[in-house]
Amino acid sequence: MKDLRQQAGVTLVELMVALAIGSFLMIGAVTVYNQSREAFIVNESIARVQETAQFAMDTIEADLRMASNWGQQSRGSAIVGRSVAGDDNPLLLPAPALCGVAWALDLGNPVVGDNNNYGLVCAADPLGVYSAQPNSDTVTTRRATVAASPLEAGRLQVQSTRIQGELFTDGVVPPSFVPAESQTHNLLVNTYYVADDSELIPGVPTLRRKRLGVVGGAPGVIDQEVAPGVENIQLQFGVDVDADNTVDRYVNPGDGILDPLNAAFIPGARVITARIWIVVRGISAEPGISDPRDYEPGDIDLGVYNDAFRRMQVSKTILMRNART
Repeated sequence: MKDLRQQAGVTLVELMVALAIGSFLMIGAVTVYNQSREAFIVNESIARVQETAQFAMDTIEADLRMASNWGQQSRGSAIVGRSVAGDDNPLLLPAPALCGVAWALDLGNPVVGDNNNYGLVCAADPLGVYSAQPNSDTVTTRRATVAASPLEAGRLQVQSTRIQGELFTDGVVPPSFVPAESQTHNLLVNTYYVADDSELIPGVPTLRRKRLGVVGGAPGVIDQEVAPGVENIQLQFGVDVDADNTVDRYVNPGDGILDPLNAAFIPGARVITARIWIVVRGISAEPGISDPRDYEPGDIDLGVYNDAFRRMQVSKTILMRNART
């Protein structure tokens, strides 16, 4: 039998040294893990804010860019059945009255807005779950897109040639048009606004829109949530006042030079571009984040928020393809 005094082992000092080295390695591994996790959370938050801003901008841009497209022509004044002063519904179409008949039929004004205000006659939310975000603009766009066959009764549609057009809702092309020489398009009306709360992510402001659609077999207003996290939108119109197809000035929605009833109205003034700002907020708070920026989109100063939410402000100038003479 082997003498126990001849067996090898580790001393207490060696054991303590090994434990110390192991502890340092464990601390280092945990530190690297925590730093990596924090970096991942920050990068994910930045990516989410960027994606929300891009999605919201792309959605609004598509409608702004194609505003006043009525199929084969771009003159809203040439569409029979459009809303005109003193007669909101000349053809007595079954147009939705919830937001006012002119909301859907005022094709002579393809882009309108309200400055730092929700100006529709219909409530943002009739149930009172959320309300329109204060100090945020509202923008309404009107245009058309190709209709699928067969035509859908109950949807507001535009039959157009290069010279004229007409609104109808019964799914039957107006008799004054030859189908082979004209096109049928669905009328698209969207009003974008910011709500102070989200149905998808409670407690988060969100971009919403009221959309012209079909409700119960007739034209109606559908309210949709577009992008949770959008906190404010601002809009300015680039106006051509001398018919040279260039922007002479930028004005806020509702400016007097665009209102025939205002003393400042300029006959022939046309909106040919739109400059839009969007402020997006993170979905959840990030402890320790510091954002000293003074947010000043458009004509409003939102100030420094001093809270724990990540934010991003993006802006873009959009050319309206159908606004030039």
